[in-house]
Amino acid sequence: MKTIICIVLCLCLSGGLQAGIRKSNLNVLYVGGSPDIDTMSGRPDSVVLAQSVAKRMASFEKMLKRYFRRVTVVNAKDYRPELSDNYDVTVMDGRPEPIVPGIMERDASGRLTRYEKPGYLPQDFSRPMLMIADASEEIGRRIGLKTDWYCLCLDADAHHIRMGHPIFQGPFPVKMTMVKKPTPEGMLTLPYIDGSVAPDSLPMWRVQKEGYISKRGTRVGMVSRPGGFEDSPEAEVISGGVSAKTGDAVATGRHGNFLHGGFAAPPDDMTEEARDVFANAIVYIAGFAGQTPIARKYNDRITTRHDIALRAYLATRRAYAQNVEAMKKHVAMMEELKQKAIEKQTRGEELEQMEEIALNYKPKPQKSYEEQLQEYFPALYKLFGTDEEAYADYFHDNAPYFYPQEYDFVIDEDVRSLGIPNNDIRLLDKAIGMWEAGERVAKARRILTRYTLCRFATPAEWRAWFEANKSRLFFTEGGGWGFLVNTRDKNVPGNDYSVLQADAGTEAVSSGSALAGTALSETAATDDRNPVVVSADIEHLSGGRRQIVVKIKIHPGYHIYARVAKSDPFIATEVKIDLPEGIEPVGELQRPAGRVYNQAGTMVYEKEAVFRQEITGEAEADLVCHVCYQCCDDTICMTPTEKKIVLK
Repeated sequence: MKTIICIVLCLCLSGGLQAGIRKSNLNVLYVGGSPDIDTMSGRPDSVVLAQSVAKRMASFEKMLKRYFRRVTVVNAKDYRPELSDNYDVTVMDGRPEPIVPGIMERDASGRLTRYEKPGYLPQDFSRPMLMIADASEEIGRRIGLKTDWYCLCLDADAHHIRMGHPIFQGPFPVKMTMVKKPTPEGMLTLPYIDGSVAPDSLPMWRVQKEGYISKRGTRVGMVSRPGGFEDSPEAEVISGGVSAKTGDAVATGRHGNFLHGGFAAPPDDMTEEARDVFANAIVYIAGFAGQTPIARKYNDRITTRHDIALRAYLATRRAYAQNVEAMKKHVAMMEELKQKAIEKQTRGEELEQMEEIALNYKPKPQKSYEEQLQEYFPALYKLFGTDEEAYADYFHDNAPYFYPQEYDFVIDEDVRSLGIPNNDIRLLDKAIGMWEAGERVAKARRILTRYTLCRFATPAEWRAWFEANKSRLFFTEGGGWGFLVNTRDKNVPGNDYSVLQADAGTEAVSSGSALAGTALSETAATDDRNPVVVSADIEHLSGGRRQIVVKIKIHPGYHIYARVAKSDPFIATEVKIDLPEGIEPVGELQRPAGRVYNQAGTMVYEKEAVFRQEITGEAEADLVCHVCYQCCDDTICMTPTEKKIVLK
């Protein structure tokens, strides 16, 4: 009898808990199709992949039906944009069929000259959408969302949370358990949010039960670039999160009617607190129907003042000291590995890959502070030498006049000559006044067309537009370094990005002076569109021997990974050589050592990485080299790439 009573009580309590959640009447569409498992570092077979997708979709369906009365679940392959018209919110967790094809153009030498991702939504898509992890990049890239791919490296904890934000307030009750945890390494080694030294620990909120750091194979979340994210009125950052990037990287943020939820875990792997917040986030974004983005970030690599601050940091002695410390750790680690490898060889044991590398390791001489400045700032070094304060003054004094050019930046001499920052509305008033007075008209026209999306033919038209809209003009760096009008009224000039197509081919800053960034002259084979160039050849050695040489040239400021620690989400470089019948390898593939990247033990290749494989024999068939790598810099981690080279 007691047992029966206990069962009844348990059922009642369970029902009461479920009943405690007053379901929302919102009509929610969940678009699935992505797996729970990490597919970046491996290639699971189709059966495992399908099972993972089905499990994830079931998890989301179960959770959403707990909070919402009307829930529909579809696979991304069955989704079309017009389907969202029937729902209050679309939760995007897969990759639909594109409605606009991607563009990839190369020159005669095979170098990439133009690349655009496929489009999955129309430019004027106005329905509320919550995008999960890298779906924000996939869906948002072609329509200019700020929810871009800074790094696929978001772990399990959120920090720098705007606790007063509506998603943490309701309508579903939320308990926020904050725990102080060690500050992520990236926040210790890069400039902190406010320019100060990062604290040793930060209050954090657990979003997922596990992350890729604690459990290898866990799907990795995505953070977006902070630079220019909040420089338009329709965008907001809600929280950061533990990642390999700067502390202000965006883990959760909104751009117009789109909400970026960077954490990748399915509901089964979320904390209970996080599930409540997720449901609140759906309710929150539902209120932004029709509130489309105003500023559009069509160039995800556009330089912002946030990026300039990172580059300026490289000129500091603090940055140099960190490099020195990292090199010391690298040398110590390699010497320890080398000793272990020697001992294993003595015992006749097989060596691991990194032990093979360590055997041939010879530490490079430590660069001086002067040499580091020469490398990163060749032009500025000629002016300032090792005067750290002079570099700081240069960046500080010219900050109001910086302007992006390609993936670097220049000083806009037009603006500097007037002494008005390019993000100050007085600049437009001044330029219009110059034109009205017939003074320096060419300069005035350059400024007005450079910093707006208007193309008026007369100063009277410019004046009328300026006076009608000056109270609602705002400056956006992420949206293209110019002034836009805070309105969605298409009858108001100033927000139409299509005018830039007519400007294509014109020089962005006709009177700008080049800034010394990190570009070096000897890297003509690489650039920011093509940061990695892979080549292979067969070299003839003495005594009739031959070796296959695979060279990877890396643009300054970028790196690929030699070894990836278990706690990091990056992809290690792999070189695989398919040898035809008749050709045999002599010994193992010789790999370069690389340098230590972080305290976890991840190692990277910079500038150049050369792999060598001695061979013997003859064959009629071709040799095939497969090179897989992931390229990153301080502002982006690109998707893994595979190159195939055929050698006769």
